[in-house]
Amino acid sequence: MIVNSRFIGTLAALIMFSLAPVRGLHAQTSAAAAAPSKIAVINIRNAIVATAEGKQAQAQLQSQFAPKQNDLQNLQKQVEDLQRRMTEGARTLSDDEKAKMQREGELLSRRLQRGNDDLNEELNAAQGEIVDGIGRKMLEVLDRYSRENGFTVVLDTSAQGSPVVYGSSQSDITQDIVRLFDQAYPVKGGAGSSAAPKPATPAAPKAATPAPAPAPAPAKKTTP
Repeated sequence: MIVNSRFIGTLAALIMFSLAPVRGLHAQTSAAAAAPSKIAVINIRNAIVATAEGKQAQAQLQSQFAPKQNDLQNLQKQVEDLQRRMTEGARTLSDDEKAKMQREGELLSRRLQRGNDDLNEELNAAQGEIVDGIGRKMLEVLDRYSRENGFTVVLDTSAQGSPVVYGSSQSDITQDIVRLFDQAYPVKGGAGSSAAPKPATPAAPKAATPAPAPAPAPAKKTTP
């Protein structure tokens, strides 16, 4: 499934800011108005994940959804074990046993699919809340930073369909924004300030499709 790289997927949109302050705008001279615009680039996706708050949120999601992930992984193993038994017993199992195992495999697969769907829905909702909260505060930090440094436009290089073809390292303000964000919004207890944690949520097991019932073994000849 999730996490980590998917963790900020819901914020992958182009962000462009017209950041010229309105206050005192009438005092600008024509020469100042003609001055070239300063443009910066930022990777919003990486920035949110790199903040202490983002790391802390990933760790919390991992802890919150780990039990459900484990349940689904165990269910996946049951499906795979049943498929293996059906394959190995293709010539030894009776038709009734094969039919029973086939029905059991279908039931397990449906449970696995529903579980994956429910987990994805819950995880997406939780991620959306986290991204929305961090994103709003990051935009405030970015707005203030851009005003103070004279940037009139900031482009998000992580956005899908981003028009940015090239951005020099000197114009990339991602690390500056992460640093300022952590200063403005320190996490309680210092959690998340260490190295990045493991992915927020390990990939959910795929819903297995039950193997088709093996062809029945040839009927034994009966002696008269």
